[in-house]
Amino acid sequence: MTRSFEELVAEAEAVSVEGWDFSWLAGRATEERPSWGYQRTMSERLACASAALDIQTGGGEVLAGAAKLPPVMVATESWPPNVAEATARLHPLGAVVVADADEPPLPFADGAFDLVTSRHPVTVWWDEIARVLRPGGRYFSQQVGPASVFELVEYFLGPQPEHVRRTRHPEDARRAAEAAGLEVVDLRAESLRTEFFDIGAVIYFLRKVVWMVPGFTVAQYRDRLRELDELIREEGVFVAQTTRFLIEAVKG
Repeated sequence: MTRSFEELVAEAEAVSVEGWDFSWLAGRATEERPSWGYQRTMSERLACASAALDIQTGGGEVLAGAAKLPPVMVATESWPPNVAEATARLHPLGAVVVADADEPPLPFADGAFDLVTSRHPVTVWWDEIARVLRPGGRYFSQQVGPASVFELVEYFLGPQPEHVRRTRHPEDARRAAEAAGLEVVDLRAESLRTEFFDIGAVIYFLRKVVWMVPGFTVAQYRDRLRELDELIREEGVFVAQTTRFLIEAVKG
């Protein structure tokens, strides 16, 4: 590492964090991917659908990677910069992007879709998902699991209580899906290695994934960032564990 702490901080503070593209981290951080290959399996399900909805699509990056979209393809997103980015990316592919506040109700009729997908949703409104699915329709989603990247979270915020560490547990998702009238046909979870190779990567990640350390700013955490920078320079990497789970549910 030849660049100074101040140089890395200035660069990471200046770069745009719009959209859901993490390519800026190439060579600076790595995240192990789940074995099920979400984009590939999502693409397989989209190819067989007649009408599909992708909830919280971000900038449309994942959906745009599908090999074939169904005749009716709709995506929702709440953050205005992402809405514009997703529109530009997905409209040429035949998908309609709807600006939605990510709060009930979804702006669609009952039984409008035979497939609903979502990668890393912030919130999941199970009753609404069940409502917009047709009988026999499927919900297919990869979600962030409990205590994900908490080595980094707790470095800044300190030890978190057990109820916070358990948030987003896959079994809670199963119960919520079943309470909404869906049958869970697949539920898998994995713990995956995440590595940060410089302090700029950490800053970029926390600026982009804003719920990790709520209200994060470099000014507020400069001392802890400097200490972490020294640790990374000494050890070459900061390691955290990312948790992910896959859930697929069918409407009876």
